[in-house]
Amino acid sequence: MRFRFCGDLDCPDWVLAEISTLAKVSSVKIKLLCVQVLKDLLGEGIDYEKITKLTADAKFDSSDIKATIAVLNFVLSSAAKYGVNGESLSSELQQLGLPKEHAVALCKSYEDKHTVLQDKLKESSLRLNKLDSVSWRVDYTLSSSEMKEVNEPIVHLKINVKNVDTDAVEPTVVSVSTDKFRVLLTELKQAQALMNALN
Repeated sequence: MRFRFCGDLDCPDWVLAEISTLAKVSSVKIKLLCVQVLKDLLGEGIDYEKITKLTADAKFDSSDIKATIAVLNFVLSSAAKYGVNGESLSSELQQLGLPKEHAVALCKSYEDKHTVLQDKLKESSLRLNKLDSVSWRVDYTLSSSEMKEVNEPIVHLKINVKNVDTDAVEPTVVSVSTDKFRVLLTELKQAQALMNALN
């Protein structure tokens, strides 16, 4: 069976397995757990101590708590990702075996933060690091202790990439033979020509 909150695909087996874990907690606590998971998804952090207290009645061990957080995280973020409304999400969760009152509580929390969550997911998706700078040098080895004549140039590239999340510049150093460098240069020229043609 296909579910909208799973991108019109089958629900992952691990989510199905954890639905029964969610059912062990009261619907009121499901709503409070959803609030914590939504805070985490929105970048505000999660209060693990509060989650431990909320799941104490169900006698959850640490693996049950982690599974609960993971399944709520998946359901809430996937529903927002695929633009599923609360009513459809509630119906699909009930089809998976989640009790109605639990599904309603989860969807109430979801609907309260649906727009903000979608905005946050859009902001953090498809973020690519940016090329900051490239420097290079050529080493030409005439001979070595192992060989009398080498006569092979080596190109050393230092590529500095700016991380869009941290603004830190991260260097990557690559050493290539002249043949590989020619291939790289040809492919870069082809890519640049393609980009120019698209613009």
